[in-house]
Amino acid sequence: MNKLTALVAIVLTVGVGVAGWQYLQPEAEPTGHSMTQPDTGEVAEGAPIAEVTLPEEFSGNARLGKTVFEVKCASCHGQNAAGRNGVAPPLVHKIYEPSHHSDQAFILAARNGVRAHHWRFGNMPPVEGVTPGDVKMVVAYVRELQRANGIE
Repeated sequence: MNKLTALVAIVLTVGVGVAGWQYLQPEAEPTGHSMTQPDTGEVAEGAPIAEVTLPEEFSGNARLGKTVFEVKCASCHGQNAAGRNGVAPPLVHKIYEPSHHSDQAFILAARNGVRAHHWRFGNMPPVEGVTPGDVKMVVAYVRELQRANGIE
């Protein structure tokens, strides 16, 4: 047996051993974010999920975003982005903090829709009739709501 054949045999043996060891390990808890969904079991269908404190005043961009949000988003995400049980999640929630969901993530979600991944409300369809500029104003509104509720 030459050196190359021996090396290939060793690499294969180690690879099969590692794969077998990993296969025999107990199943690990899912990884990802440590943010958990609130228990909505006691919340009526369609009712707000989060309690939202409003800021004393909104910026000009956030006021524009609030108008767009009320027309295009509130039917699912609820008044003041508090969510609607059984319909859509609250955007005033730690899951949507800027370090986890960037402003660009909101723009992409509105344009392309989103596959369900944090909540069990199903996939979000694209939002028809909004521009990236509209969504930027909505993001300003949501971010100001988040800050007023301790989400930085």
